[in-house]
Amino acid sequence: MDINFLDIFQGIATLVSSFQTNPSIAFGRLFLIGLGFLLIYLGHKGVLEPLLMVPMGLGMAAVNAGVMFVPPSMNLPEQGDKGTLFLNPLISEGEKLTNILQIDFLQPIYIFTFSNGLIACLVFMGIGSLLDVSYVMARPFESMFLAVCAELGTIVVYPLGVAMGLPEGAAAATSTIGGADGPMVLFASLMLAPEIFVSITVVAYLYLGLTYGGYPYLIKLMIPEHIRAIPMPVEKAVKISAGQKMVFVVITCTILCLLFPVAAPLFLSVFLGVLVREAGLKEFHTLFSTTVLYGATFFLGLVLGILCEASTIMNPVVFRLLVLGVTALTIAAIGGILGGYVLYFKYDKKYNPLIGLAAVSCVPTCAKVAQKSAKEANPDCMILPQAMGSNISGVITSAILAAVLIALVGPLKG
Repeated sequence: MDINFLDIFQGIATLVSSFQTNPSIAFGRLFLIGLGFLLIYLGHKGVLEPLLMVPMGLGMAAVNAGVMFVPPSMNLPEQGDKGTLFLNPLISEGEKLTNILQIDFLQPIYIFTFSNGLIACLVFMGIGSLLDVSYVMARPFESMFLAVCAELGTIVVYPLGVAMGLPEGAAAATSTIGGADGPMVLFASLMLAPEIFVSITVVAYLYLGLTYGGYPYLIKLMIPEHIRAIPMPVEKAVKISAGQKMVFVVITCTILCLLFPVAAPLFLSVFLGVLVREAGLKEFHTLFSTTVLYGATFFLGLVLGILCEASTIMNPVVFRLLVLGVTALTIAAIGGILGGYVLYFKYDKKYNPLIGLAAVSCVPTCAKVAQKSAKEANPDCMILPQAMGSNISGVITSAILAAVLIALVGPLKG
């Protein structure tokens, strides 16, 4: 019997085959394997969010290494003869899907939690259980004003995406990256651009690293050190009871669901987490804030990494998504800081505009970035309570704006 070692080591065999037939895919696989290694390193060093980037990086490396020759029953004709045993995001035909569910080990998680938005809702439940809405209730007008300003990225990038040739749904979904809210982008993409929601979601989570690595440079560019050092005046403590918070949560959730039913699952999820916290349901709070949040975050990161298989992610439209994604996040931060400057002048230069950056709704990362920058300029400067208020408000406004976009250009219009 003749032994061909490439028949045994199929990952290498498919790479050699791709170099011969489609070099861009081969180079893409190698690049994504290297990028996976880099994400693990940056996550380990704390430059990027480790809870997402470590499983995402290893998944990205493994899926691009583990490409093999597969039978036609595992792929669509346009996907050719190469695939993996992880998952196939493009399969939707009944017979093939049933076959894939029995073979690809992550396909059930993808189908039943990822591609229907459930994992976004689970993450939101966990996040909600960690949020203290008293930050918003203590200073609602300033917090919501800054949150609206930080939606500038979404507002600008939507028409820009259309001008760059994206369909309206895809442009709207991509623009939501400006909200810096990963689960929100996932949900909006499913509703607005299901054909490319994988690419949009992956781009969104890759670029959320900007909130760690890029925003400090933008802060230094836009806010002089002596302004970053402005301490917020000590405020008289406003006692907000758990009962008052529960009333706020119930009424706000109900009104938002009434106004924007297309985002009702996300509103319910995040406010349910808050309600569990404020109602003192310790068993549920522990479940949501640990098992649900960390479990959902782990599988979210892992599935995102697996979805970065070269033949899936190397869609010609991805370059435009990359450009629009970084533009949305940058303009969102600029909008928040400009809103902070409005309050800076309104309050006779006694308001720290760094708080505006925190209105970009990556919770609690943007609030922590703002506080860290303030502390570097003035070790005694404390802006975290105000920053958390605008940060939580940003979650609400990003959900509202996503709901508006879905209602205006989504499949449920009318």
